[in-house]
Amino acid sequence: MADITIQNLYDLSHTLAGDYLAGFTYPWEALAGISELIIRLGEQLDPAEYDCPSEHVWVHKTAKIFPSAYLGAPCIIGPETEVRHCAFIRGSALVGAGCVVGNSVELKNVILFDNVQTPHYNYVGDSILGYRSHMGAGSITSNIKSDRTLVVIRNDGELIETGLKKIGAMLGDFVEVGCNSVLNPGTIVGPESSIYPTSCVRGVVPAESIWKNDGVIIRKTR
Repeated sequence: MADITIQNLYDLSHTLAGDYLAGFTYPWEALAGISELIIRLGEQLDPAEYDCPSEHVWVHKTAKIFPSAYLGAPCIIGPETEVRHCAFIRGSALVGAGCVVGNSVELKNVILFDNVQTPHYNYVGDSILGYRSHMGAGSITSNIKSDRTLVVIRNDGELIETGLKKIGAMLGDFVEVGCNSVLNPGTIVGPESSIYPTSCVRGVVPAESIWKNDGVIIRKTR
């Protein structure tokens, strides 16, 4: 059974949400408070470093926001981050330093650690993406089950009741998600793991593993 605690999935030094996340055991427990966290953090940011183009929207002066991008409140866009054409940040998005939010990408109720890349046609909702994680073109997080029942995390033989209807994916640090993959509700991918392109992923992928197209999980070799 994989360790899917926050402390095992993430290096908390790579996000403004580090102290907040440290107060929880599992990452999905932090989803409900993201909006309040962003507002609290934003009000403490240095106006010499961050612009505030609208209420509860903070953008670092070194970030690049393309003209057709939409920034919904509350959100924080970190240093040297690019929010590219037609990106749709619906709100409740804490985006770290050096990130890419690409063409037609939609973010909603998320924490993106530093250097996360969601560069092409991605949907990321009710999710936490760890340091230097990358979502290939067209890969998405599915954050609600088709029958609208509560999400259960499936970790080997253990079923963890979350009590939540909406949970996307929790990607650990250095995770690579292949193009056009779907991460089903409650997917947890451990640090330094990779997902094959066009995969349909559910449950827990342990750290340093590879999820193949047929759902077989193998350990990476060094």
